[in-house]
Amino acid sequence: MGAEDESATVVVRSVLDLKHGEAREFFLKQESYCNFELPSYFQFSKMLLSISKVLKGKDFKSLLAANCNPRDFDDVSHTILQNKDGRYGWRSMQLIHPALYVRLVHLITEEQAWEEIGQRFQKFSANEKIICLSLPVESTEGKDKAAQILQWWQEVEQRSIALALEFEHITHTDITDCYGSIYTHSIAWALHGKKFIKEKDHRYDLNFLGNAMDSMLQDMQHGQTNGIPVGTVLMDFISEIVLGYADRSISRGIKNLKIEDYKILRYRDDYRIFVNNPLEGESILKIIAEVLSELGLKLSSSKTRLSNLVIRDSVKADKLSWLKSKQGHNGLQKHLMLIHDLSESHPNSGSLTRSLSGFQRRIVGKKISGSSVLPMISIAVDIGMRNPKAHPLIAAILSKLLACLGSDELRMEVFGKIRKRFLSVPNTGHLQIWLQRISVTFDQALQFDEPLCQLVAGDDVDLWNNDWIGSTKLKDLIKPENIVNKKALAEMEEVIASNEVQLFDY
Repeated sequence: MGAEDESATVVVRSVLDLKHGEAREFFLKQESYCNFELPSYFQFSKMLLSISKVLKGKDFKSLLAANCNPRDFDDVSHTILQNKDGRYGWRSMQLIHPALYVRLVHLITEEQAWEEIGQRFQKFSANEKIICLSLPVESTEGKDKAAQILQWWQEVEQRSIALALEFEHITHTDITDCYGSIYTHSIAWALHGKKFIKEKDHRYDLNFLGNAMDSMLQDMQHGQTNGIPVGTVLMDFISEIVLGYADRSISRGIKNLKIEDYKILRYRDDYRIFVNNPLEGESILKIIAEVLSELGLKLSSSKTRLSNLVIRDSVKADKLSWLKSKQGHNGLQKHLMLIHDLSESHPNSGSLTRSLSGFQRRIVGKKISGSSVLPMISIAVDIGMRNPKAHPLIAAILSKLLACLGSDELRMEVFGKIRKRFLSVPNTGHLQIWLQRISVTFDQALQFDEPLCQLVAGDDVDLWNNDWIGSTKLKDLIKPENIVNKKALAEMEEVIASNEVQLFDY
């Protein structure tokens, strides 16, 4: 089954179909803790499970240093910066402090809490005309992230196309900086009702699940109440609690206007509104904007558009562009140039990632020689400069092309040029991690600014601030060096294998 075989099916379970113990296991998996790509020698599972055993049944306060609270400390979680556009745009991803992450997982997967959350989601989804398609899923085969992406293709795209049988108009819109704008207090509103939880006797009562979750999120973020961390499936799930609450309010608003002929598909912060009367579509859009504004969220005006071409606009523009292009070039350089053209017109798109996946698989076992190697390296670097989602695949492609150069001396010289070009861009922590993966087989001590890279190079790094922890046992478990598997690092191949960077098995 592959990324381009969108008729393929994978057996998945929604996280809400898991029992509370299964949900705990799901959120404690490495893939759930860190849902962005890192080289395979970074391993968190053993640490997370060990912390879980220490925290189980313990009063968390008993593990704290005297008069200490994690929210009073800077840099409790580790932030990795990722450049967005090759210039000054950037996004941050967090490796949440493992103890605080496990603590929150324990809280929501206690049997009573998990049942309470499930009951709220039943209310959020009561209106069958507003369909959420983005709840985290667990795959029974392959990677959960791959199953989540395939779920998007099959559910959002295919349902949208099918809805052309019923509706003549589609409106697209999404939320601006959703995770960065979520107000942590709104989690308690979602779980208990805004009016109820804002009553004087309830507002600060940590016996209410929503308040406890809010407090734990603040502990991760130096007391900050605006925004939730990016980079974990757990936070994807928490965002669904807030957005599910919004769905319910949107449903009430539409009902009050007596609009009945509509359907809304929501995938996280992305909305597709289907109607036959465009005026009703405008009214629904207004309701969504008003509901979200009450939660501190706002729609992106630049990404909001109405169309009467439902089938065409059910498929993303980048995918249509790629489908229309000539993908059958025999020459590798022509193939890569075609992908470069796609990256220019549709940067950071899903089609770009899929096209690079296909190219990487095409070259991985091929002998490449001649004058085309250096030009292809240059093209691949240029794609990587402005497309951070593609960094792992670009690293894999570059590792193969570098291996095809004639000598170790030339390989080192060309890698130096690649490194210099990439590091001329600000906020490249995630990219540095993948540059190091290329170089780690021939120069493990090569210096990078990103702390995770320094950790691999053998330097002492304070990845997470542990000053608030009083328990020596817990501190010992959270030593940063524990996340680097030395054996796996020593066994890294010069050419990055497909299974290190590919989500799908072909």
